[in-house]
Amino acid sequence: MPELLRPWSRVWRYLLAAAVGVVAWAAMTAVVLAGPLTAAQQDVVGAVLVLDFALGAVTLALLPLRRRHLLVVACLTSAACAVSVTSMGPAALAVASMAARRQRIAIVAAMFLAGSIASEFVYRPRFLFTEGGAFEAVSGVVLGGVFFAAAVAAGYYVAARRELVDSLRERALTAEREQALAAKVARDAERNRIAREMHDVLAHRISMVALHAGALTYRDDLDRGQTAETAQTIQENARLALAELREVLGVLRADGSTGISADAPQPTLAQLPALLADAREAGSAVRLDSGELLARPFPETLSRTAFRIVQEALTNARKHAPGEPVVVRLTGAEGEVLEVEIRNPLAGRASAAPSSGVGLLGLAERAELAGGTFAHGPRPDGSFVVTARLPWQS
Repeated sequence: MPELLRPWSRVWRYLLAAAVGVVAWAAMTAVVLAGPLTAAQQDVVGAVLVLDFALGAVTLALLPLRRRHLLVVACLTSAACAVSVTSMGPAALAVASMAARRQRIAIVAAMFLAGSIASEFVYRPRFLFTEGGAFEAVSGVVLGGVFFAAAVAAGYYVAARRELVDSLRERALTAEREQALAAKVARDAERNRIAREMHDVLAHRISMVALHAGALTYRDDLDRGQTAETAQTIQENARLALAELREVLGVLRADGSTGISADAPQPTLAQLPALLADAREAGSAVRLDSGELLARPFPETLSRTAFRIVQEALTNARKHAPGEPVVVRLTGAEGEVLEVEIRNPLAGRASAAPSSGVGLLGLAERAELAGGTFAHGPRPDGSFVVTARLPWQS
């Protein structure tokens, strides 16, 4: 579909076509009137020049129709060039439009060539009384061919420029779409990261709050001291959950407006004993089997990932197998892998604490980001095992 032009873009083309026609008409008039003419010949030449100029105005008026009837307008203007040099400007614009649209330029070329031959060998000698031999006539035909070729070249240049502009515009639109898609992917990834951090930090504390609150609901044999102790535990875990939430928000907030450092330390295996102590206080029988492994230095990413896996596995065990013993085992060697295994017996009843269903999925993502593997599921011996194998760089 042809490109729509602004009003001025059309007007200057018409003005240029008219200017070329007027200059050609003025040049021909000067040449013809400079020769010796009789009175009768002057009358004929005057009438021919007026007809030439009028026909040029008609062909100029045909140009707005070229957008719908380009071939017809190009043929008419090219044929008019045989008897009207003023039509050369409109004809050049029509021919350039044909070339720009890659249409049947050969038909117009044949008509223009035939008109040039008729003009040089028949029309000019008879009605303009030009004197010249075959050489001058052939030179006129060749000059007309050069003019026609220049119009075609201009049309091809315009077409190539339009294609280049369209290509650049399409590339820009594609780049914008790709940038928007990349931004969307980045936003989705950031949302997933935020959700994973929030889940890892809050699930452990909130599950302990729910566990102790549930005990207060169902236990009617507690004395005032035991009730106060349980309430204090709930209060402490709620306070810790709020503090950890603020730390996560401080890490995730990019503008630093909270006043909390964006480099707030994340829990690592160094805090594993404290995590297990919290779980034991909540009533879980947790046993750690790590040998002297915790005394060794770990890479920060490895240590943080292993801690989150243990934390989520304990939360998962507390939700789905409350009261069952849990064994946390750490094995491995530096330069190889660190294997983290959390095992607990399956229980016939589960805690009333709600489950988001994304905890284990988040652990799998963490292990994959660390370059390791993650597996979980029931075993034939009736236990549920969470296993992660993480690369331990030297």
